[in-house]
Amino acid sequence: MRTLWNKYRYLIFRRATQLSLLLLYFGANAWGWTILMGNLSSSLFLETIPLSDPYAALQMVAAGAVLATDIMVGALIITMFYLLIGGRAFCSWVCPVNLVTDAAAILRRKLGIDGISKRQPASRNMRYWVLVLSLIISLMMGVTAFEFISPISMLHRGIIFGLGFGWAAMLIIFLFDLFVLKNGWCGYVCPLGGFYSLVGKVSLIRVHHTMENCTSCMKCKTVCPEQQVLHMIAKESIDVLSGECTNCARCIEVCDDDALSFSIRKLVKNKKSGE
Repeated sequence: MRTLWNKYRYLIFRRATQLSLLLLYFGANAWGWTILMGNLSSSLFLETIPLSDPYAALQMVAAGAVLATDIMVGALIITMFYLLIGGRAFCSWVCPVNLVTDAAAILRRKLGIDGISKRQPASRNMRYWVLVLSLIISLMMGVTAFEFISPISMLHRGIIFGLGFGWAAMLIIFLFDLFVLKNGWCGYVCPLGGFYSLVGKVSLIRVHHTMENCTSCMKCKTVCPEQQVLHMIAKESIDVLSGECTNCARCIEVCDDDALSFSIRKLVKNKKSGE
């Protein structure tokens, strides 16, 4: 019998991480805290370590800007973290829009909308085309195209500085995910998610599937925002190797069979080779 803690522990950790980051950013602006200053595009940790959004930095380069040293260092730090460790964890553990899209997904299941429109009318590759298009527009117009209209930045600025149209953008995304396309924004449109999908392909932290424990209940696929990454369910014991996995761990929490768990890819391979 799985306890409530086992069913929701990662969700609690994710929400705590997202809200703590927002509080730290807000505290820096409102009360002068110096733990984490700035925003998701460019931050300073403990007044010393620069942290920069590598996708925003790419747009700046495409727009013809000469990057300052701290931005380049910050972008490198973030890139290496998600490349080697986090994978696409930004989307489920950091991005504040995830709070909105998760709420829409839950309500969508409660209302039975998933059962009405099971076939999605869009391709998940669309986010990669949006990514490429944003860089092309940045190059042609000399502006950071996605940053200029990003609902992620709008919401973040709205929460921290009380500015912009972030709340209106979140309402649009919520309604879009609820009534138009399941996990539409994060799964099909957002180029930042596409960027971290590409970066996180080789990251070490992975969800591992143990076929021997699986009873094919498919609860994991019901809650997964990127169902295509769970193609191995009830078929074979392997890691979820797709960079599109957000490492949100909802599949782990809902699995009553203990067939899914976090693992470090290299250790799993070494264990198998030693058997």
